[in-house]
Amino acid sequence: MPAIVLVGAQWGDEGKGKITDMLAEGVDMIVRYQGGANAGHTVVVDGEEYILHLLPSGVLYPDKLCAIGDGVVIDPKTLIEEIENIKKRGLPLENLRISGNAHVVMPYHKSLDALEEGLKGKHKIGTTGRGIGPCYVDKMARLGIRVRDIFDYEEFHGRLEHTLKYKNLILREIFKHDGYDAHTILEEYLEYGKYLKPFVSDTSYIIHQALRDEKFVLFEGAQGTLLDVSHGTYPYVTSSHPVAAGACVGAGIGPTKIDRVLGITKAYTTRVGEGPFPTELDGEIGEHLRAKGSEFGATTGRPRRTGWLDALLLRYSVRINGMNSLAMTKLDVLDEQKTIKVCVAYKVGDETITEFTTDFRKLVEAVPVYEELPGWQTSTSHVKDYRDLPQEAKNYIKYVESQIKAPISIISVGPGRSQTVILRKFV
Repeated sequence: MPAIVLVGAQWGDEGKGKITDMLAEGVDMIVRYQGGANAGHTVVVDGEEYILHLLPSGVLYPDKLCAIGDGVVIDPKTLIEEIENIKKRGLPLENLRISGNAHVVMPYHKSLDALEEGLKGKHKIGTTGRGIGPCYVDKMARLGIRVRDIFDYEEFHGRLEHTLKYKNLILREIFKHDGYDAHTILEEYLEYGKYLKPFVSDTSYIIHQALRDEKFVLFEGAQGTLLDVSHGTYPYVTSSHPVAAGACVGAGIGPTKIDRVLGITKAYTTRVGEGPFPTELDGEIGEHLRAKGSEFGATTGRPRRTGWLDALLLRYSVRINGMNSLAMTKLDVLDEQKTIKVCVAYKVGDETITEFTTDFRKLVEAVPVYEELPGWQTSTSHVKDYRDLPQEAKNYIKYVESQIKAPISIISVGPGRSQTVILRKFV
C-alpha cells in the first residue's frame, strides 16, 4: 500500500484540510508532520464545519489511526481544547497518537513572538503570535521542552529553570517584561501532561509498523511550500519544513518509504502576512476572490491577499516537492470571471524571468507577465463529473497543467466532501 505526502503548493491555505479529509476515507493512518497551532485546516462534513489546528484532518474518521509527529510543535492548551471540542461533537479520539519527541510551546514563546515581531517594525514577518517560531528556535538551540518532559516533575523542573535563566534575561532586560515564574508554569503544564499522557506513543515506530504491514499512510503538512524555511520566500516564511521532504524528518521515516507526493493548489493564489506577492490583486477582482472564496485565516481571521494563479511558483513547487500530481481547489471561485489570467513570466527591470526565484529583491520588483484565457461564467459548484465541466474550465485546467509540467488529478468546486471531481487516478 502507498505512503503519500500531501503538501501545499503555494503559501498555505490551499484547502489541504478538505483533501486530506477526502482521502482519509481510503487510508489507514494519517500523520501530521510539522507546524503548530498557527495552521488552520477547515473541513466541512454534512454541512458542519470543523476547524482543526493541531489535530490531523483524518480525526473526523473514528476508525482511522491519527498521529501528531515529532516535527510538530504543540501548544498543549490549544490541543486539549481542540480534543475536547471534537469529543463534545460526538467524535471519539481513541485512535489519536502524539509523539513524545514533539516540542512544547511555552508561555514565554508567545510573549517573545509578539515582542520580537513588534521590534522588527517595517521588517515584520506577519506571524500569528502563537509562539511557533520561538519554539522551533529553542528546539535547535537545545533549550526546548518536549512532550515527554512534562510528565516528570524533576526533569521538567530542571529543564525549565535552565531555560528561564535565558528567557527571563531577554524578556526583562530587552523588552522590560516581568518574565515568568517557573513554579506557575510547572503547575499548569504538569496538568496538561496528565491529560495528554494516554495519547503519547513512539509515533515513528507506529508509522513504521503500519508501512511494514502494507497499510495506506497519508502524511499531512501544514502551511505551504513557499513558506518553507529553506525553500520559501525567506525571510517571510514559517520556521519548519512544509515541503514533502519534511515528512521524513517530522514523522521519523526514511525517504525510500514515500511512494507519491500530491500537491494542493488553489485555482488562483493567496497569501497571509507580509512578503512579496507578484500576482497580487488590489482592486475589485481581488476583493471578489476574497469574498467568494471566504479568504480569511482559519487561525487568525486575517483577510488573505489574493491574486491570479502563478505558474512559475507552481512549477517551482512541483520541482521542490517531486509532486506526482496536484489537486486544484476553489475552481468555483472563478465562475463569474469573464477572463482569467495566469502568470507565465516576471519582468524585473530589463530582465524576463520564466522560472521562480526566492531572491527577495527580484520578487519585490517583479511585474507579472500574463496569458489571458476566457472564463466560463456559469456555476461549477454542482459538478461531480469532469465531463460536465464547462469547456472553458477544462481548457483552463489543461493550460495550467501544460505550464506547471504536472497533471491535475482532483478538482474541488466547493467546501463539501461531495463537491469534488476526480480527473484521473492519483494513487
